Amino acid sequence: MELDAVADGEPAMPAAPTATGVVRVEKVGASSSGAVWLYSLTYGGGIVSGDRISCTVSVGDGCTVAMTTQASTKVYKAVGLKCSEQVLEATVGKDALFAVIPDPVTCFSTARYYQKQVFHVSGSSNLVLVDWFTSGRYESGETWDFNSYKSVNHILSEEDHPLFIDSVLLEQGSNCSIAERMQEYNVVAMVVLLGPKLKHIQDQMQDEVKNMMSVQLRPPTSGGGRYATRPQPLLSQTRPPLIASCSPFGHTVSLRSCFPQHYSHS
Repeated sequence: MELDAVADGEPAMPAAPTATGVVRVEKVGASSSGAVWLYSLTYGGGIVSGDRISCTVSVGDGCTVAMTTQASTKVYKAVGLKCSEQVLEATVGKDALFAVIPDPVTCFSTARYYQKQVFHVSGSSNLVLVDWFTSGRYESGETWDFNSYKSVNHILSEEDHPLFIDSVLLEQGSNCSIAERMQEYNVVAMVVLLGPKLKHIQDQMQDEVKNMMSVQLRPPTSGGGRYATRPQPLLSQTRPPLIASCSPFGHTVSLRSCFPQHYSHS
């Protein structure tokens, strides 16, 4: 399926057949700011084993587009070794803003999921990318019970030079399960902010993450004063409720975090 956002804010709205019927991308009318809001619909409420969804988006020069989902992307149980796949390829024009802010991916027990997103940008393009997933159907007792999850994100310049390459892979192992590796954390999230229009948010994010983690990772002492007990090693302390890191590169900031709170998949 292909979508184009042009200067007057009118995108195409095609439908493409899949194993579950039809996937649609609907438009919510442009706001007073001129931004266009798109959201994808999967009839049946999720992605079944063997589904492959491919979407191409072109955001014209000076346009603003937000792309969301109807709810969390549910990936149903795998049939044999079949994998569910989603591929998004987007071109963001000059002085344009593309915000990809979906609900998280929630994989059911035994599910196999692969996702790839490729963004082509110019020097003045602006991109907000949120890529996150949960441990599964937490309320049903399924915690990190899927077979495999892989998410790949590429941001490329006009000359197809890589600006940002990221890949996350979780697979069940014979010696160590995903649940054993993730322990009490139930959500993993990544946020990428690219472009001159987002500079103030990038600076704010870096400061907030630095301050937050410096407090959470600072070993406690028994009290103040020059004779206070020496701080204990971090390994002996309780794990922080949230782990976050923020990495600037060029005109881009990437944030990755893990936190224990579960996310409702309804």
